[in-house]
Amino acid sequence: MGFASLTHAEREDFWNLWFSELVKGHVGMTYKVKKILYSGQSRFQRIDVLDTHEYGRMLVLYGSVMFTERDDFVYHEMMAHVSYYSHGGPSSALVIGGGDGLTARELLKHSSIRSVVVVDIDEMVVERCKEFFPESKAALDDPRVKVRFADGAEFVRKTDERFDIVLVDSSDPVPPSDVLFRREFFENCKRCLGPGGILIAQTESPFYNPDVIKEVYASLREIFRIVKPMVAWIPTYPSALWSFAFCSDERHPVEGFDRKAFLADKIATKYYNEEIHAAAFALPAFVRSLL
Repeated sequence: MGFASLTHAEREDFWNLWFSELVKGHVGMTYKVKKILYSGQSRFQRIDVLDTHEYGRMLVLYGSVMFTERDDFVYHEMMAHVSYYSHGGPSSALVIGGGDGLTARELLKHSSIRSVVVVDIDEMVVERCKEFFPESKAALDDPRVKVRFADGAEFVRKTDERFDIVLVDSSDPVPPSDVLFRREFFENCKRCLGPGGILIAQTESPFYNPDVIKEVYASLREIFRIVKPMVAWIPTYPSALWSFAFCSDERHPVEGFDRKAFLADKIATKYYNEEIHAAAFALPAFVRSLL
């Protein structure tokens, strides 16, 4: 019997494609793949776009899942909306990394946001996301979004621009993103903030990356007056529990939550809401002990 005569289910079993992301070489997540949509090497990293059975299309960089169509909303909503509703009406945002455009997508839900600058070192990531993910293309092609291909650490060191919000939507602390976890980088991020500005940075898995978290928070607490860790549950990230750092000299994420604006905006979200905004800062005991 030839391949052409197989049923759809039989063809899937015939190929039997699986992708595994390993954490520290010992544990990991495994996904059955319908099709490899793209696989290539940029100047900086390997890039794969996979169509999976359970999570839809998936962007994989250097062997690690960056986002999937099914669960990307958790990470990107928390990045964008916690900072927005803690600020009090921001109009400009800087996204370091985020070449997929999905943090920008969430920011663009707010009418007061007039400018989003996305700085990503890897032009190929942006190109592939625009090719394979319609929501990425829509956000990155929005006239309010300006994409700049540059090293994020160099950008914040040299720029004279100021932003209400800076969001560090980085990949893991491996090249080329390792510089985005260093004290000098965070100091320059603060320099880019306007009055009352807010920085939110992704700070890895508390379960698998406790040393990274300790080092990052030690630096942030010497730079900002207010540093509050927050967590969210992301199914495709290692251990599912993921952490972020909320940093400001003036804004407190819970005490300063703009409930009136949130209720008036009625933005469409799948994870973020008023209760989650506060609950994200309630930490499990083992996370609290790290800090």
